[in-house]
Amino acid sequence: MADVFSEKQRSWIMSRVHGTNTKPELEVRKRLHSMGFRFRLHCSKLPGKPDIVLPKHKKAIFVHGCFWHGHQGCKRSKPPSSNVQFWAAKIAKTVERDRNNRKALVELGWQALTIWSCEIKNTEFLEKRLREFLDDPASEKK
Repeated sequence: MADVFSEKQRSWIMSRVHGTNTKPELEVRKRLHSMGFRFRLHCSKLPGKPDIVLPKHKKAIFVHGCFWHGHQGCKRSKPPSSNVQFWAAKIAKTVERDRNNRKALVELGWQALTIWSCEIKNTEFLEKRLREFLDDPASEKK
């Protein structure tokens, strides 16, 4: 099936898709800040350039879009029905890259948490998940 938009329109639409400072990311940052945590953003010195980094705790948070990062079992991660091979390969490559980045972080002594964009709306769940990740004393390196 051909694209319903012209090449110029599609280019404009795709230019509006950003990888940093997304609405889900801003919501997670707002929650963290209200919980009293201070953090750094998009640390390029760490594998995968985590969205949120808490150096004091050696913890990193990735805020992933369900579609772009292949969230298993999520209705938002349904691939397009056109150009199936392209999208399957693209998303599989992203999932593999995420897995490798997370593994590299762990090897450096960091802990990582992935927050999916579909989890943002339930603020109680989000806050509980963040609190459990950040307050876990067993995860702190002495």
